[in-house]
Amino acid sequence: MADLKSGVNPLFLREEDLRQGMELLFCGWRDFAGEPDQLLNSRQLGRAHHRAVYFIGRHPGITVGELLAILKITKQSLGRVLNQLVADGLVMQIPGARDRRQRCLKLTATGETLERELTETQRQRLARAYRTAGAQAVEGFRQVLLGLVDERDRARLANTAAPAPNKPQHR
Repeated sequence: MADLKSGVNPLFLREEDLRQGMELLFCGWRDFAGEPDQLLNSRQLGRAHHRAVYFIGRHPGITVGELLAILKITKQSLGRVLNQLVADGLVMQIPGARDRRQRCLKLTATGETLERELTETQRQRLARAYRTAGAQAVEGFRQVLLGLVDERDRARLANTAAPAPNKPQHR
């Protein structure tokens, strides 16, 4: 947000600039998700499956409750997605170490392969855009995206730039 006291010109907050930003987000997302959508469609999967596979792959051992909090979808919707992913042999559910009633999620080897295939096209697209924009623009973009995220999720996401070397991960 512009700091009016520092003399920063808030012209970027004009209606047309905001509309252009929205349009760029819509079109950027369309193209960012387009290639993975083709792979998902060939497997009769959708974007909800993609998001679940991505976050389960990023956080092996994530609980159903933690995944629900990230995805912000209903338990019923997640249940349908997970049932299909488990039936397709992409995700396995394992009981929690401390609480056997807890369901922890992990990708199978097939699920890991799918996650890599889905992520690789997006990683390449993002890397190309980052290289073109430069480090300062990338940091600015990261700040803009963090600003779009609900406040309660911001702290978690602000700290996920790179896993800490000694930080234990769900396994």
